[in-house]
Amino acid sequence: MDTQAPCGPDERPPPIDLRHHFSDVANRRGPSFLKDIYTLFKVPGMRNIAGGFPNPLLFPFDTLEAQSAYPGRWMSSSSAPAEPVDASSSHHSRGAHHIVIPRAVDEKSPTERIDLSTALQYGEPTGYPALLAWVRQFALKNLHPSVPYHGGPEVVLTSGSTDGFSKVAQIFIDAWDERKDHLRDRPAILAEAFTYPAVFSETVPRGAQTILVKTDNSGMLAWGPGGLEDILSNWDYEQGRRPHLMYTIAQANNPTGYVVPLPRKRDIYAVCKKYDVIIIEDEAYWHLQFHSAAAEEAESRGLPAPPPTSPPQPAVSSGHPFLDSIIPSFLSMDTDGRVIRLDTFSKTIAPGCRLGFITAQPDIIEQYIRATETATQQPSGFTQSLVARFLMGTPPPPPLPAPTKAPFPFSLLPYPFSRAAPPAPPRPPQSWSTTGFITWLTGLHTVYHRRMSTMCRILDAGSHLTTETAAEGWTSITSPAAASTTLLAFRWPRGGMFVWLRVCFENHPLFSSSSAMTGPLLARAMYMLLTDPPYLVATSRGPMFAATDAVKADGWAWLRLCFAAETDENVELASRAFVDGVHAFWGMGVEEVETLLGRYPAGMAEELGREVGGGCW
Repeated sequence: MDTQAPCGPDERPPPIDLRHHFSDVANRRGPSFLKDIYTLFKVPGMRNIAGGFPNPLLFPFDTLEAQSAYPGRWMSSSSAPAEPVDASSSHHSRGAHHIVIPRAVDEKSPTERIDLSTALQYGEPTGYPALLAWVRQFALKNLHPSVPYHGGPEVVLTSGSTDGFSKVAQIFIDAWDERKDHLRDRPAILAEAFTYPAVFSETVPRGAQTILVKTDNSGMLAWGPGGLEDILSNWDYEQGRRPHLMYTIAQANNPTGYVVPLPRKRDIYAVCKKYDVIIIEDEAYWHLQFHSAAAEEAESRGLPAPPPTSPPQPAVSSGHPFLDSIIPSFLSMDTDGRVIRLDTFSKTIAPGCRLGFITAQPDIIEQYIRATETATQQPSGFTQSLVARFLMGTPPPPPLPAPTKAPFPFSLLPYPFSRAAPPAPPRPPQSWSTTGFITWLTGLHTVYHRRMSTMCRILDAGSHLTTETAAEGWTSITSPAAASTTLLAFRWPRGGMFVWLRVCFENHPLFSSSSAMTGPLLARAMYMLLTDPPYLVATSRGPMFAATDAVKADGWAWLRLCFAAETDENVELASRAFVDGVHAFWGMGVEEVETLLGRYPAGMAEELGREVGGGCW
């Protein structure tokens, strides 16, 4: 395995020209006139009487300060939770770093300068230079060190992945109106049946139709009936333009939890290359891949252990074993420059940062910059400066002054009379740097893996019900009796923050596909029961994640359970309460179910469509 990028001339092929896919709006949008003015501001000694910039001395902030966590806070064994009781505990503050963003610094290099006078001023649409420099280094040297086209991709900061996708849609989707446009001109986007719903709040109003690609436990199918090749090779142009965009969550899917293996990715990329499809890869959970989940699932269910597997070795090492263990992005095979990678700090730092980045070929990044110049302009300066200082590290303190020469030949006299100053006490690190950030990601992986395992084992234990033991407790999936009833069917997630399960309502005593008590009604009633005491469990229903109305109509039996939002203790309590509620629901009669249905809110997501906001659900 190579451990570093090749030296010498860059002999990789250049990315292909994808401008024929740009929307009419994107092609008409030129660079902002402000771009040239910002270039002037970088000239040393230039006095600005051009831009309407407030003077930084008049900003009402002198410093911005924060106390950050020790990077290794969550680095513990998978069986021993490393959670403090509260934020004031000594464990919680152990090794914490104090970050200070001053009003102004003397640093001249924009990629090193972090102060309020620049962070709180109008800035460039690419993002705060210091943070952009760090993110670019991390993306191109650590996350994606072997993108196989000449010059490699470029990076731009976003106000989160939702903002990023919104602007990508502007770049590639021409608005279509059924009242005045011909059907054959209608745009389309390829997607999984169940996926992150907010993207369709952007594509549907533009008139784009969603084309579903068949999936299995390893993600989208490249070949076979319903797969990418089948859809694209048999496209009916009278029903619209052949899709030139594909949206996918491949490294840890939301909501289904599958991770697309590298051979499948190569097949998908080959089909996209053949039919000139751009891949939009949205990866909020890339750092949460659970390579031992299959073995843990088999052990929990008393099944034979699966053949051992190991993550593929990268062509070029990131320099960090944790990153090298992650199944790589579509960027790793992107010879054409047709992959647009959306990243976010929402799941690695905090959702309220509203901060992320896009990695793509330079022509696409240039279009993104133009779309940003007249919209959000750039993420919050408060957030960018704080995250930049946090990730880049605090500059070392200035060196001690030269020791004063002793006026007398007595080397034992204390400083400043001795010839040499005593050694300074070790200075604690003031921030994380790249290594600290990766240590933090490793710790997050440990915590979420532990919670995933806790939830799945409890769900396994309560997945069946028998007549003889229904009143006494649960029946585990490992030992279902002959007369057992299956209540829950699911696969342990291979990545992400969610368990995607199907409730087997067809096995409920009241189920009938033809009578008034249908599966969708039972699903709604059980949803309401779980929100009542003593259970008090909120779940996400399957229709929320449906890519089309047809999928939404068939998604009633699915639930997504999140093991990330609560503490270890509450994940266990909530999982047990969920199973208790499901078992209790199987014992309910018609009148009890009808009472629950009478309380079901008329405005739930499946009735209203896909207007689900609130970030990365």
